[in-house]
Amino acid sequence: MRLLSLRVQEEDGSWRRAVARRRRKSLQASTVWQDRSFANSRGQTIFTQSWTPTDCKRIKGLVVLLHGLNEHSGRYERFATQLNAHAYSVYGMDWIGHGGTDGLHGYVESLDYAVLDAEELLYRVSAEMPGIPVFLFGHSTGGAIALKAALRPSVRDLLAGVILTSPALRVQSFHPVVELVAPFFSMVLPRYQFQAANRRRLPVTRDPVEQVAKYTDPLVYTGPIRVRTGTEILKITAFLQKNLQNVSTPFLVLHGTDDKVTDPAGSQRLYEHARSKRKTLKLYEGLLHDLLFEVETDRDVVTKDIIDWLESFNALPM
Repeated sequence: MRLLSLRVQEEDGSWRRAVARRRRKSLQASTVWQDRSFANSRGQTIFTQSWTPTDCKRIKGLVVLLHGLNEHSGRYERFATQLNAHAYSVYGMDWIGHGGTDGLHGYVESLDYAVLDAEELLYRVSAEMPGIPVFLFGHSTGGAIALKAALRPSVRDLLAGVILTSPALRVQSFHPVVELVAPFFSMVLPRYQFQAANRRRLPVTRDPVEQVAKYTDPLVYTGPIRVRTGTEILKITAFLQKNLQNVSTPFLVLHGTDDKVTDPAGSQRLYEHARSKRKTLKLYEGLLHDLLFEVETDRDVVTKDIIDWLESFNALPM
């Protein structure tokens, strides 16, 4: 009974939700923040939040944001308010085991659960503001989740487009021995933290302030990767590589050429193989993994490219 009690405690994300609510920065009067958390079909509380513009006459679009591995949606508040300034509402979701959402911190039992939770949020958002174009944004592993979701007909019908930054379509391999034994450990010891897979912390931005801010954030998981989590990433990338030709949703994919975490060749391959009629690839020379947290001049270029792409949907037929 005590073991069960400890398991329930460690999977309860309420303390992280409290941190997520407190960490919200002071916003300008032009943005309204709301807690949008909901209970999913598995009985977990999914922490979601929204940033909505208050000083515009017409909302141009809704952007549902999926963060990357080990981080959380609150890190994207600056980006959300920049979208607000151009009349886009933003909804961020912390997926299982991350940020303010339930689950053992840093542990992902199945990325398909994250896909299903994202689909539920998309339905909620679409019902709340019917007739407004909905866009799904995903960074890194969040990009892989977004793309797999967009392959589902029920989700594809909801979306006007997908935006992917540094998507995990091809990732740096673990040590071959780890890859060989990971499926076995994933079944018998799924929560085990593979020290062999805990490589030196890779730089994700050339901005030293942003690099430190990420890894001192209490809502960012900084421990060794858990075996099931790593196996799930390998599974979703393998699935996507086999299904790139089935991608038909309009998309914008952005990647830094010096990314040390995910391979820009995966984004190139998506662009070449997807059958989407509207697709755009942007590669940024010398930029690292966290494009929206790069040095200021470069992240401003990335943000502008995203906003310009969103704005093109208001100028061209869908």
